[in-house]
Amino acid sequence: MKTNPKPKVLVLCDAIRPTPPDHDLAAYLAGDRKTEADVLAAFGELGHPTEHLVIFDDLEALRRKLQTYQPDIIFNLADQFRNNRAFDQNIVSFLEMHGQPFTGCGSTGLTLCKHKAISKKILGYHRIRVPEFTVIPRGRRGVRPRRLKFPILVKPLKEEASYGIAQASFVETDEQFRERVAFIHDTHDNDAIAEEYIAGRELYVSILGNRRLDVLPVRELVFREVPPDEPRIATYRAKWDEEYRKRWGLQNQFAEDLDPVLARNLTRTCKRIYRLLTIDGYARIDLRVTPANQIFFIEANPNPILAADEDFAQSAVRAGLAYPQLIERIVRLGLQAVRE
Repeated sequence: MKTNPKPKVLVLCDAIRPTPPDHDLAAYLAGDRKTEADVLAAFGELGHPTEHLVIFDDLEALRRKLQTYQPDIIFNLADQFRNNRAFDQNIVSFLEMHGQPFTGCGSTGLTLCKHKAISKKILGYHRIRVPEFTVIPRGRRGVRPRRLKFPILVKPLKEEASYGIAQASFVETDEQFRERVAFIHDTHDNDAIAEEYIAGRELYVSILGNRRLDVLPVRELVFREVPPDEPRIATYRAKWDEEYRKRWGLQNQFAEDLDPVLARNLTRTCKRIYRLLTIDGYARIDLRVTPANQIFFIEANPNPILAADEDFAQSAVRAGLAYPQLIERIVRLGLQAVRE
């Protein structure tokens, strides 16, 4: 009998509450789980032997699954544990200590990118432009350093997907600064990072690879109906509230009219960022580009959302990589990754 030459895959997902081992997969996927549904459908099309595991707070269930199923690779879609996104690197550390191949970024890259201040310090040291910023830990008053000039964006230090970012994050007075810092501390139980607002284009650059990197076509968040004198920021609602996006003419599209020199600088800069932050697998780099074509790093997102209609997959399709082939490529990169 011929054996299946395709690697055996375990798709690892997370849950917002305890999930029994015999849970209803259809009900789980119906709960706003488009990425998981798209990835599982892609594996069905690719013909990989595939199982899935949903975890909330029990790593023992993962350990048992590794023993009983013995996957060749884990396709890692788990970016939180006990509803805490700060634990995504801990899940990966668990896999690294077990010598288990997995897709996406390793624990060091996840740690560096999660802490927005550390990533900016590293890149600033290497002369990549970052906004002037400061961190206000919980328990300290929101006092603005004099070097930090208005307008300023105040946001959670270790959140993702624009969680905790609203129009009120854009502050222009010391009173607004103090109020927003206190809000981040109290409501989000998070340290606050305050950084100078960079006016310009909001660009998203997707990268695929470990050592050899492929930079995919650039995406942009455009603000069609936002008045010129209003801040153009990627708030939580700007990313995830469809009615809000329609009202303000917000649209994710492929970046148009990029100057050829700027395009080359974007590619070179984003490759440097990817390597300096020890990212592997795949990531999206968020940037601001000023009218003078100065590139400012905002944040790096290892293991970005992989739903077929999201920016990363759309960039891959534009580069000639159909969605199932993108998933296959991510698997191969995970198998080839050297975890140290």
